Amino acid sequence: MTQFPHDQFAKDLLETLLSPFGEVQTAKTIDAQVREIDVYFTPAENTPTDSRLGLLHKLATTPATFEPFRKAVTIGEIRSCIAKLIDLQTELTRQAKRDGKPKLAEADLPQLWILTPTLSAEKLIDFGAIKKVENWGEGIYLLPKSFKTGIVVIHQLPETPDTLWLRILGRDNVQIRAIAEIVRLPADSPYRQNALELFSNLKIVLENKQNKGTEETELMMNLSPLYLEQIDIATQKGKDIGRNEEGKSLMIRMLTRKLGKLDDNSIDLINNLSLGSIESLGDALLDFNTADDLTTWLAKSL
Repeated sequence: MTQFPHDQFAKDLLETLLSPFGEVQTAKTIDAQVREIDVYFTPAENTPTDSRLGLLHKLATTPATFEPFRKAVTIGEIRSCIAKLIDLQTELTRQAKRDGKPKLAEADLPQLWILTPTLSAEKLIDFGAIKKVENWGEGIYLLPKSFKTGIVVIHQLPETPDTLWLRILGRDNVQIRAIAEIVRLPADSPYRQNALELFSNLKIVLENKQNKGTEETELMMNLSPLYLEQIDIATQKGKDIGRNEEGKSLMIRMLTRKLGKLDDNSIDLINNLSLGSIESLGDALLDFNTADDLTTWLAKSL
């Protein structure tokens, strides 16, 4: 892959989205040779159905490796990905034998998913890749069954909510439109905030990168509104925290004036109270006569 910061962003995004459904390892090292798989996913037992991840969730219903590419994957890179998959399958089979476990079934061996923005029809034909639109829809190509390999051509995916979390790894206008879709998601969407934070981090990385290309500069500009939104969210959180801390400091001063010097344990407990509890303590303060009254109230509030 290229050294574009997208590589790390893609790993971080897949890890964030897939973690609720199983174990995710990034940069998984294969012992046979010093090779790394970008993302290795093992689904948890009783994996919940989550249609909000759409096609990405469907790809991750079985053990899988993900190899995202920023530029169109080359023939050599496809071969390299398949070689890493074979090494991993061999390693898992040997490990099961060493542990005295039954031989792994085909279904237990990981499936490889190569994520590429574009790929020529000629290269797909050369690898014997075919579409099964009735099962996967447009943009998904499967190599012969025993290879356990699929290629996701991101720019061929239909622009529907079902494909959003894969299209976000595309390029140029495909990615820009996907970013806009994420911004329009409801504020309480479980994945929206995570994606925006990752994009904000990507913008910072791009800003610090020397010799930025045209694509990187354009992407950075498109990420600017998302970055500003994250600043606003962080600022508001800071205000809430500041108000909370100010309330705690004021409450300790008021209690000290009424009850005398507070012990360290009481101060620690007050500092751990939420803003709502601090406000309740302010109401209860009027009825306190001794430090024991405060101790009793704190014990009931924890």
